[in-house]
Amino acid sequence: MKLHELHDNDGASKSKKRKARGPGSGKGKTAGRGIKGQKSRSGVAIGGYEGGQMPLYQRLPKRGFNKPNAKHFAVVNLSILQKFIDAGKIDAKAAITEDLLVESGLVRRKLDGIRLLAKGEIKAKLDITVTGASKAAVEAVEKAGGKVNLPAA
Repeated sequence: MKLHELHDNDGASKSKKRKARGPGSGKGKTAGRGIKGQKSRSGVAIGGYEGGQMPLYQRLPKRGFNKPNAKHFAVVNLSILQKFIDAGKIDAKAAITEDLLVESGLVRRKLDGIRLLAKGEIKAKLDITVTGASKAAVEAVEKAGGKVNLPAA
């Protein structure tokens, strides 16, 4: 096989419809835009306009509220923490801080802090300092012989 023998399979590529290229093209003269009116002209964007009828986005009920100052925490589960300790990326004997978790690649960035959750189990004895932790996560770490340090709220 040579480079000049390469080609697509039959029906794999289809040339686009060329508008306004004469009556034989099937989209000649007005190019499928009809006659006159706002939509037949260039430079028109009619977004959600429905010809004076109440637009759909205004007809639908709105519910809920997004708190503008809500805090977003990076989440760490016990299972992934144990996995990183087993892999040797985190030293369980040293004190574990949020900066250490970012350095090791366990979390990408701290956001408003790191929160420890109890998914999975932990076998290592840890001394970990994080912004927040669920009750179950604190119990699991203490059960393994470690301790979770949280800032005073």
